[in-house]
Amino acid sequence: MLKIAWSKEFNHPLPEGHRFPMIKYDLIPEQLLYEGTIGPENLFKPAFLSEENILLTHTVEYWHKLKYLELSLAEIRRTGFPLSKELIDREVIIMGGTYEASLFARKYGIAMNVAGGTHHAYTDKGEGFCLLNDNAISANILIAQKLAAKVLIVDLDVHQGDGTAEIFKNKNEVFTFSIHGANNFPAKKEKSDLDIPLPDKTGDKEYLKILDSSLNKILEKVQPDFIFYQSGVDALSTDKLGKLMLSREGCKQRDFMVLDLCKRNKIPLTISMGGGYSENIKDILEAHCNTFRLAQSIFF
Repeated sequence: MLKIAWSKEFNHPLPEGHRFPMIKYDLIPEQLLYEGTIGPENLFKPAFLSEENILLTHTVEYWHKLKYLELSLAEIRRTGFPLSKELIDREVIIMGGTYEASLFARKYGIAMNVAGGTHHAYTDKGEGFCLLNDNAISANILIAQKLAAKVLIVDLDVHQGDGTAEIFKNKNEVFTFSIHGANNFPAKKEKSDLDIPLPDKTGDKEYLKILDSSLNKILEKVQPDFIFYQSGVDALSTDKLGKLMLSREGCKQRDFMVLDLCKRNKIPLTISMGGGYSENIKDILEAHCNTFRLAQSIFF
């Protein structure tokens, strides 16, 4: 069964006019339930992740700043969200969602988080709508618990997974792979194990060719026993922040390549949604929902 982490806390209230589309965290499961892609039994409400597990990735100093609401104004601005206890609770639940999904993935081959993909969170700071790094945290827990020996993080959000790259820069058990817009946020890129920066207006054909070639080479080189996939849909041509030119069908084909690779090679896969900032919420919703539809059709 496809297990999907979701909680009502994912849709956190933001000031009017805020550019982050929080509503998608309610609309995605609503649409998937409405069309029959999933049933209520597919959804699970994650628990708060323990402080002990958070500290496998983030520094004590930074975690205490979050826990006790002690970020400076500059640090708050960098995250992009107003700081509150409810926001931090939301982040910790999202972290729990990706971790619990990784356990379901070991059992069923795949599991997903409606939220997550918070790849701009570093060991000691947050930025770009990311306060804690869910894929990094879950990878570190699996390794610490000896549930995985070699983890691959595939990050196809249009923005580089700079926080993830920083967290794992000296950790051989995790291979970080990011395809992203060369001229996009963050201005200062970190060094992933493999970075592929793309020029503005890269479209379906070139993108998919690069991805296909890269995935096969990485799989042969790394031989991972677990994969985390950050499936942001901000590479769409409709995205306000993206600068690339993927069609909705191209984005779906991108997802198919990753999911099919994991299925064929019997590698457990956990997917988190990442970003998406198209003007029309339908473009964001459909691209995200396609990822869930593919998971059902390929794995079940």
